[in-house]
Amino acid sequence: MSAYGADRLVGLGEAALRTEGVDEVEVYLQRADTALTRFADSRIHQNVARSDGQARVRVVVDGARVAVVATNDLTAEGVRAAAVQAREIAVLSMPDPRWPGLADPQPYGKASPADAATSGADPAWRADLVARMLAELPRNVYGAGTAETDHSEQSVVNSRGVRAYAATTRAAASILASGADSTGWAQASSPAVDALDPASLGRTAADKVLLGAHPREVDPGHWAVVLEPGATHAFAQWLGWSAFGGKTVFEDRSPLSGRMGTQVCSPLITVVDDAISPLLPGVPFDPEGTPTRRHPLIERGVAVGVTHDRASAALAGTSSTGHALPAPNHNGGSATHLLIEPGADSLDRLVAGLERGLLVTRFHYTNLVHAMTSTITGMTRDGTFLVEDGRIVGSVRNLRFTQSILEALSNVEAVGSDCEVSTDTFDGASASPAMRISRFHFTSTSGH
Repeated sequence: MSAYGADRLVGLGEAALRTEGVDEVEVYLQRADTALTRFADSRIHQNVARSDGQARVRVVVDGARVAVVATNDLTAEGVRAAAVQAREIAVLSMPDPRWPGLADPQPYGKASPADAATSGADPAWRADLVARMLAELPRNVYGAGTAETDHSEQSVVNSRGVRAYAATTRAAASILASGADSTGWAQASSPAVDALDPASLGRTAADKVLLGAHPREVDPGHWAVVLEPGATHAFAQWLGWSAFGGKTVFEDRSPLSGRMGTQVCSPLITVVDDAISPLLPGVPFDPEGTPTRRHPLIERGVAVGVTHDRASAALAGTSSTGHALPAPNHNGGSATHLLIEPGADSLDRLVAGLERGLLVTRFHYTNLVHAMTSTITGMTRDGTFLVEDGRIVGSVRNLRFTQSILEALSNVEAVGSDCEVSTDTFDGASASPAMRISRFHFTSTSGH
């Protein structure tokens, strides 16, 4: 993978600062090298690699006329041309009466450094990772999944003196194991390839296939559950998308609107957004150049914080929390590095605490039903098990659920000691532990 480096990427941003006829300029640059190996039926069938980059150039004229132009031409000429185009659009735009101005220079913290081994991983390395997962599957159990590595760079440059650069890496692997009438799943993600344990992933998926054979049907309704991280990831992701945004809260569109400073879930639950956590592939600044840091959102069950970019912060009369998205963005600050903090119990102890309930490996195809109540729907998948007297006694057919996230988190009895980072990075990164929940609503069976 070929990195640009700080001097080159920052230099591209500086190429736009000399644009004539503008008051201010901001350039957010991002580029990434991503490589992916896919396998199915226990055979690799695809290797793909992609190198891409983008510059988003925002200019200001007449104090508050703002425009943004994006380009994939990462040359000095391309970035300058984008700035000129943005100027031409800005002079024709209406002034923004709420324009908060660009960020001033500030000190930045340190995030996880780019890992050389991850940056240098090639198809042979990924093939070996896949082989080590598949080696754990028993006869007549077949595996499908992915092995992925990426190296990304980000930079923010503006006419007020901001000069920020950071590089990150990420390695991820997942495996879906399929038997005659059952499936099992495991995944892992880390900023460094050496932290992945492919043999453990393969064993976990294989064990679930064997344990899940001959599933029985159980009645839907309210069940006590132990949700593994593959299920609790959905809580973090949907709350990030719908609940924590400062603009959403300010405009009374969030389940946390009017509830700041109050108990919204169990005291066992603490949720933070932390782009510089060693678990997550984040950088120490956002696309506006505001520093990122550990930012509490729910602390021991109490709603204590929201996320802001510069525009939503100005609307709410406060300061940016370092949660901008690339311009243009009208949604306000977004929580993109969510961490539900771990507790004290192993998964075995969580299960042992169930008198009668369900152990759920992961959720699938989740969607938001009602934003103001944080209600989502979805299905269990790849390992759902009946627990009686603290022991797994067999597998059950998958169930559909419809459940308020905050209500579920209010019914948490215990939290697992291990956080798992999700391989899903569609809108950022998240890490969450397993949980035991006293009451969770399943509405119907959803098939085999």
